[in-house]
Formats: sequence, structure tokens, C-alpha cells
Amino acid sequence: MKTRAAVMRGIGNDWEVTELELDPPKVGEVLVRFVASGLCHSDEHVRTGDLPPRYPVVGGHEGAGVVEAVGTGVTRLKPGDHIICSFLPVCGHCRWCSTGKSNLCDVGANLLEGSLTDGTFRFHDSSGEDVGAMCMLGTFSQYAVVSEFSCVKVDDDLPLEKVALIGCGVPTGWGSAVHAAQVEPGDTIVIYGIGGVGINSVQGAALAGARNVVAVDPVALKREVAEQLGATHTAATAGEAALLINELTRGVMADKAIITVGVVHTEVVTDAFNTIRKGGTVVVTGIGDLVSNQIQINSSMLTLMEKRIQGSLFGSGDPFHDIPRMVELYRAGDLKLDELITQTYTLDQINEGYQDMLDGKNIRGVILHDTA
Repeated sequence: MKTRAAVMRGIGNDWEVTELELDPPKVGEVLVRFVASGLCHSDEHVRTGDLPPRYPVVGGHEGAGVVEAVGTGVTRLKPGDHIICSFLPVCGHCRWCSTGKSNLCDVGANLLEGSLTDGTFRFHDSSGEDVGAMCMLGTFSQYAVVSEFSCVKVDDDLPLEKVALIGCGVPTGWGSAVHAAQVEPGDTIVIYGIGGVGINSVQGAALAGARNVVAVDPVALKREVAEQLGATHTAATAGEAALLINELTRGVMADKAIITVGVVHTEVVTDAFNTIRKGGTVVVTGIGDLVSNQIQINSSMLTLMEKRIQGSLFGSGDPFHDIPRMVELYRAGDLKLDELITQTYTLDQINEGYQDMLDGKNIRGVILHDTA
């Protein structure tokens, strides 16, 4: 079948909206009609080369839609099911899944290669060239074939254009606070970078009972939204945040720091490390250039003050547990999704959407697919 999709053909290019050929689902796979896809910064890393996949690749890894058909052997889903796609597949039986670390599932080894679990591709361009799928999904396509390991069934009455965000940014940010940082009631938390992930770290820290949630971002809009969704204080710079936290804690400093900036760099890691207390934790959720180092800290302070630096993927959670959990929090009104969406776009407006993100105009932009 044919599908329209946004394709990245190389570092520094714009997204190219084009028609592709899509193969039918094979064993363990499903055909999904995507309703909506979030514009996540990780796909911008594909354009800049900070996170280079195999090119060409259909972008998008944060989406929700409807199952149109299933391949042989599929047991979790049937046609007509509404789903949220997890950007990390979960097989349920590898070493990592079986020991409670399903966010590190071995099936995810193909995320940057763009092939599905059998190592082959479902998207092809007009010349017959294989086109990969970002995170084995490709949610910037009207239709895609994905593994059932990547699909979480949800109730039919949920607004897919809202809950699409639960495929990546929401659980990644929320889990960075709740799982990776292990925020406790009374904690003082500082979060660097209030985009689509950082704003959900704010929500997670607030829901976990933090006494002080300090959101750091140079963009006034993002600080304003952070205050609406759980931040007790905001700061435009790391220096301002450090002074504020020193005052709030009477010199003890922050219990935990979470780094969710668009591109991680040495300075922000150093700022976070210097702003946490003895025994405190820095959680690094953002991504930097894969070929350079972004962490350079004083080893004596690491040792003498027993500080800790922790990486976090998918908020260190379990997609098949945390995505339904996020849905229930949304239903209860405890987790805000509607308020995160600043602007919606058509697929043809994808480059405009990413420029708006880079210009600091959006907390989260969302593509609404037209599959009528």
C-alpha cells in the first residue's frame, strides 16, 4: 500500500514529505493508522546528527493510532484496537525484561538501524530503496507496520491526539523524576530544560510530593507553563537557580537534579552536579553528541560528597506498565496532557513545527494525520 511520510535523508536536511510503499505486516507485526504524532526533540537529533540513524529514515517515535490489520502470531492486538506506541519495544522475556528493566529490552537494539525485529524494512521509496523507521515506528507516516512489542492497547474513548504524548515525552520526563531520581516527599528538585520532557519531570516531581520544584529555562513561556503544572519556583539561568536553591534549603542544596535540555553539554552537567547536596543525584535524560563527551566533573567532590550521576532511558520505567499508568493519571486529572500541546500541525508543516520548537514557541507540537 501507499503512505505519505516525512523522511530524513541525511544530516542537515529538511524533512521531506513524500509517498512511500509500505509492506504488509509479517509475523508478530501490525499495520497502524496513525492519528497523531508528537514532535519530539529526539527526531531533531536525527536531523543534526547528534543521534544519527541509518538514513533514509521515516521520523517520529511518539504516536497513537488504530490497528488496521495484524500479521500471523499476533496475540495482544486485533483490528480496530486503539493503541499508544512505545518508542521502546518490550519483548517480555530477554534478560532485561525478565529482571524488571524492560526499558533496556534487547529488541531495542534496532532502534537506530530502523529495521523491524527480523532485521528487514517495511518502508520503501520509489526507487525500491529500503527506508528505516525511527525507533522501529515511523510515526511521521500516515500508516506504518510495527512490532506488537511496541504497541500498548488503550480504551477507545481516549483522545488519541492527546495521549500520543504518552509514547515518549510524558513517561520519560515523569519517570526521570519518579523512577530515576526517586523523588520523595519534601525533596528539593531542580530541572534543567522545560521542553516536552522537562515539563513532565516537573509534573512527576510535584506528584511525588517534592516541596520545592525549581524549573530552569531561558524561555519565559516555558517557565510560565512550568509554574502552572507544578513548579514552585522558576529561574532563567543555572546561576539564578543555584542562588535560589541555596536560599530555599539554607545552604543544603538540591536533593536531586534532572537534566532534560534539548542538547546536553558539559556546562549544564557541571551546574547540576554543583547544585546538588551531599549524597544527591543528577539524572541525565537529555542526549548530546554521540561522538563527544559531555560529562567532566571533579572526582574528589564525587567521592568526598558521595554524589551520583544516573542516566535514564524512558524514565527508567516499564512501557507496558507506565503507559497505562499515565493514562489513568490523565483520566483522573492528576496528569496534564492538553495543556502541553501548544500547537498542532499537518504533516506538510513538519519543518515549520520543528522550527517553532527550536524558536522556543512550543512546549509540545503535535502532527495530526489526515488519513481520510
